[in-house]
Amino acid sequence: MRKIQLLLGVLLLLCGVQTMAQEMVKVAVPEKQQVGPSVMPKEIAPIQAPFEMRQLQKLVFPNRSLSIVKTGAKQKGMATKAIQKAIDQINKQGGGTVIIPDGEWKTGRIILKSNVNLRLEKNAVLSFSGQVKDYLPVVLTRNEGVELYSLGSMVYAKDAENIAITGEGTLNGPGRGCEIDTLEKNGSFLDKEMWQVPLKDRIYDGQKGRLFYRPTFVGFIHCKNIMVEGITMKNTIFWNIVPEYCDGVIVRGVTIDSYRTPRGDAMNMSSTRNVLIEYCWVNTTDDAYTLKAGRGKDGLRVGIPTENVVIRHCYATHSAGGVAIGTEVAGGVRNVYAHDCVFEGCSNGTYVKTRRTRGGGSENVYFDRIRLIDCKTAFLWNMLGNRQWMGPLGDRYPNVEIPAESPCYKNMFFKNFIVENCVTLLKVIGTPEHPVENVSIENVDAKCQNLFQLQDLKNFRLKNWRVQAEQCNYTSTGAESISLENVEVNPIRSEERRR
Repeated sequence: MRKIQLLLGVLLLLCGVQTMAQEMVKVAVPEKQQVGPSVMPKEIAPIQAPFEMRQLQKLVFPNRSLSIVKTGAKQKGMATKAIQKAIDQINKQGGGTVIIPDGEWKTGRIILKSNVNLRLEKNAVLSFSGQVKDYLPVVLTRNEGVELYSLGSMVYAKDAENIAITGEGTLNGPGRGCEIDTLEKNGSFLDKEMWQVPLKDRIYDGQKGRLFYRPTFVGFIHCKNIMVEGITMKNTIFWNIVPEYCDGVIVRGVTIDSYRTPRGDAMNMSSTRNVLIEYCWVNTTDDAYTLKAGRGKDGLRVGIPTENVVIRHCYATHSAGGVAIGTEVAGGVRNVYAHDCVFEGCSNGTYVKTRRTRGGGSENVYFDRIRLIDCKTAFLWNMLGNRQWMGPLGDRYPNVEIPAESPCYKNMFFKNFIVENCVTLLKVIGTPEHPVENVSIENVDAKCQNLFQLQDLKNFRLKNWRVQAEQCNYTSTGAESISLENVEVNPIRSEERRR
């Protein structure tokens, strides 16, 4: 403990003092105009990551197409049956493209099949119903990391291979205030004992007084080789793009607007491997690019990690987290590389979070060349949650037994960050039983109001930091072995920080 106190004492002495620290290596960190769909190349560049990962290529489909108009779709009334008929027909013929032409088409659940590309023309809009009946019968799904049978997804696929949603059109959700939104009860609070119920009996269809869980927007489960490219998604009532137990996922050039939608995460990669997310634009109140792997005892039962994920050349605004890991990480999240991204107006730039009952953890996570603009916290770890959701387990030393599922986060490496403005630069809330461990953050150029809030961490290395701070303050509890190398902190006035 004395080592950390001395090191942070030296840091405080640097405030207001011109130091002879070495110059940081200048690395190009992208500006806003250099990321997102407008600069997406036609082809996918080779994936370069600090771990082994197979190269992902754009999917190719047979030269066969069918417009939904040919199967009876009309813009008056529901087009669900005609759309599904076209998908089924192309699938039976060996694959090809189902075309959604210009105009607005109303629909309920659509089920994608193997070797089918659902292509939306530039002015095509698929408007999804907000009625429970349009997403029945129930299907196998996962809601916030727990397996069950419920409404599933508005665009759904199970056990399919080589499927895509492409084009320049729009998926338009039902938005707030629809039947699904207003009638869902306890939808955000899964039964704590549900994991003890056999999966076949976890039926939530909203019928005869039973609960139901709202559908995600686009969700695939047990699928291989998926591509979502170019489309716009808006007005969701839940998470937007959600692969579960999938292998080989490409999301590129997608625009998602779920701002002011509670639980409106843009992308949740859940127990899924070999993922490339690139050139996307996201505006959401909840998390933007999110990695999950199951919740608590049910997630531990399944035990499938999310691994081999690359996120590059993406933009996010207003989100709770630019890149978020958690809170459901029971199967583990590992081998993640996010680089060349811009996150603006986000509550947290990098957001690592969980709770003591969630299980699992994360390791081997890498960030490089990231720009953060006007965020609340630049780097945040929160392993406790709070008492509102966790009761006594939200306390550092609870007066109840700590569960065996308490997660562990370690081996995370960050470098080349520009933080244009933030309230708190670094906030770490670990747990005494599992401190956040082995983290390196290098080459940071930042303006902030407050410096550090540190609790229960071990083996942290901060190297090559240039910080301008309004208040050269910090708190430290349970911190062990923090190394500061070439760190310079200078005071500024609040108006200078906001320029």
